[in-house]
Amino acid sequence: MDEVLLETPSEGVALLRINRPDVLNALSMSVRTRLAELVAAADADPTVKAIVITGSDTVFAAGADLMELRKRTVHDTNFRSSRAAWEVMDGCRKPLIAAVNGYALGGGCELALHCDIIIAGEGAKFGLPEVKVGIMPGAGGTQRLVRAAGKYQAMRYLLTGDPIPADVALRMGLASEVVADADVLGHALKIAEKIARLPPLSIDAIKEVVKLGPDAPLATALVMERKAFQLLFATEDRDEGIAAFAEKRRPAFKGR
Repeated sequence: MDEVLLETPSEGVALLRINRPDVLNALSMSVRTRLAELVAAADADPTVKAIVITGSDTVFAAGADLMELRKRTVHDTNFRSSRAAWEVMDGCRKPLIAAVNGYALGGGCELALHCDIIIAGEGAKFGLPEVKVGIMPGAGGTQRLVRAAGKYQAMRYLLTGDPIPADVALRMGLASEVVADADVLGHALKIAEKIARLPPLSIDAIKEVVKLGPDAPLATALVMERKAFQLLFATEDRDEGIAAFAEKRRPAFKGR
């Protein structure tokens, strides 16, 4: 059975489903590697404009595979392989959208935090409970959560390992939207389809400056934004977008 399923629900959209229902979609090394392979392929495919990552209707991913972690030693080569897989997610230039139903815990929460947009169901529960088993988040959870929610909200949940209900996640800035559980994937796909119709060079530029800007001084980040803004004036899509607006028609963007 394939542990990650690839679908193309509409033009320009790739859908990746984690498929380990017997272990609540636990993120084994093989799952993380396969996710990275599929994300890298979608990122390199010019026909793909947005990527949606989801689990099942009842669970996104309930953390790392603890049976695998139990066997690791401090010098285990899987640490390096795991890091490489997460770096693929982090380096993806296409928009990543997480569609989260049920539990997104540990590595599952960190997977969602690697995405650009998080759509959560009303019954979703996020969390980084690693402290409860004598370890800590190791795939960016501490750093991404504090950047999303601020130190005091992040520490409240990092130091206790308590789950974060969807409505709290939304208030904290950990989720983009909360919708009915039955609507999560459909809503995420609609957003992906909307992005897929927009000019890819603009989408790429926005993602790049948003990703790099917060770790730079404001003056530097503003320069990055201005440079990216100016470069888009040299694109055919800029001309097409303005022409379509003036002519009251739908634009046909080509990524040029």
